[in-house]
Amino acid sequence: MNKKTAIIIGAGPAGLTAAYELLIKTDIKPIIFEATNDIGGISKTVKYKGNRIDLGGHRFFSKSKRVMDFWQDVLPVQGKSSKDDIILGRRTLLSSNTNAPDPQEDDDVMLVRSRLSRIFFLRNFFDYPISLNINTFKNLGFIRILRIGFSYLWSRIFKIKKEKNLEDFFINRFGKELYNTFFKDYTHKVWGRPCSEIRPEWGAQRIKGLSISKAIFHAIKSIFKKDDSIHQKNTETSLIEQFMYPKFGPGQLWEELARKIEAKGGRIHLDCKVTGLTSNKNEITTVTVNNIKSGESKKENADYFFSTMPVKDLINSMNDVPKKVTEIANGLVYRDFITVGLLLRKLKIKNQTKHKTINNIVPDNWIYIQERDVKVGRLQIFNNWSPYMVKNDDTVWIGLEYFCNEGDELWSMTDNKFAEFAINELEKIEIISKNDVLDSTVIKMPKTYPAYFGSYDKFDDIRNYVDKIENLFLIGRNGMHRYNNQDHSMLTAMEAVENIIQNIKTKDNIWNVNTEGEYHEGK
Repeated sequence: MNKKTAIIIGAGPAGLTAAYELLIKTDIKPIIFEATNDIGGISKTVKYKGNRIDLGGHRFFSKSKRVMDFWQDVLPVQGKSSKDDIILGRRTLLSSNTNAPDPQEDDDVMLVRSRLSRIFFLRNFFDYPISLNINTFKNLGFIRILRIGFSYLWSRIFKIKKEKNLEDFFINRFGKELYNTFFKDYTHKVWGRPCSEIRPEWGAQRIKGLSISKAIFHAIKSIFKKDDSIHQKNTETSLIEQFMYPKFGPGQLWEELARKIEAKGGRIHLDCKVTGLTSNKNEITTVTVNNIKSGESKKENADYFFSTMPVKDLINSMNDVPKKVTEIANGLVYRDFITVGLLLRKLKIKNQTKHKTINNIVPDNWIYIQERDVKVGRLQIFNNWSPYMVKNDDTVWIGLEYFCNEGDELWSMTDNKFAEFAINELEKIEIISKNDVLDSTVIKMPKTYPAYFGSYDKFDDIRNYVDKIENLFLIGRNGMHRYNNQDHSMLTAMEAVENIIQNIKTKDNIWNVNTEGEYHEGK
């Protein structure tokens, strides 16, 4: 009897998780086809002259114990941080546990890191999420604080009953003044259009669990009691105080998982793009795979098919798709992403916080750039994710993040011109001095963020069509056109494998991931 096989399109978190789950729970052999030459999708680690870049920033934290345990099975946690400790250098142990291995000697581990993200606005730092402390009052001013307070109370009394867009969603939870101050312009910068044109589902997925009252309650609770558990089950994700992180960046974990998959008999083919899917009645029978390097195409048969490719590309690769479904798929919109890696002698910006620092570097993992006179959206400081992301201890390695559309002015710039543009922006808002720049690199990632506008309001028509194909499972962020974090993408893969094991025909459990409270992570 021939062994059953599953073809998985994409070697990102969802695809790799599906392959591993199949190997450890079934006798189905997974075969992964990845269009690029990298493992990890947007969760990969990019290496540049001994320095490492995390595209978008990936905190390894989840409300799902299943995911937390999965990660630690791939890369064990090296040690646990003390309450207010962070790694102060390459040779400093993560905790007071004397049995913990020296970080220099043990590479295949997860570190436990302190979380700090702040907003940079009006040339000052604000807590993220915004907190009512002396620093906030000082930077915003008494009059603006009063307006924010009254606006919030007004929104609680006269709540918008039917939220038509993301603007309504924000105003209902934070008040119009706070929305105008901290949400309106930044969200426009990220998505390229106003909140009034974005559906409220984006907010429901990304910040559903966060509110002013929860932030205040968490601040009060933190004074008296710290949640030392890495699981932090009773804490909103935006308020977590620590998280796990692979020693050499997120790609390290996915590369290790890929090795485990191949060691167990799974196959992973890089530079192999799936360009066609052939169906017969309610099943996919074959896929057409193009080898990008050789130019050769071949057809592959399988019993099951998992897709993490963009929904638009998937639908256009299938045969006999209804015209209406194809039109909706072609109307789906994606936001693209550019990271500029800058190597610096030092940062110009000062700390302005009680948190410990290393070499006078601000302690943030990333900073939201709220300033309206620049296009940069976020700033990562890779030294603070892991000191092993940086080749030389005496340098500062940062990532400037830009949101754009493929083919627009930002996307079309040459790498040299774009790096110069980014350097000038950071100097303009006084975060760096141009004279301190040692090196730079530019990385472009298309279709990073599936958008909740365009033809998205008709997406159920696509879902209803693909759900009828019994052996096809859409999983992951782009695979489902849903703004999932990596843990949600993994959970969709896990649910899909469970459906095969238990012979469940409905796909509802897969689509319900990140819509139920158990799965949700606020941003």
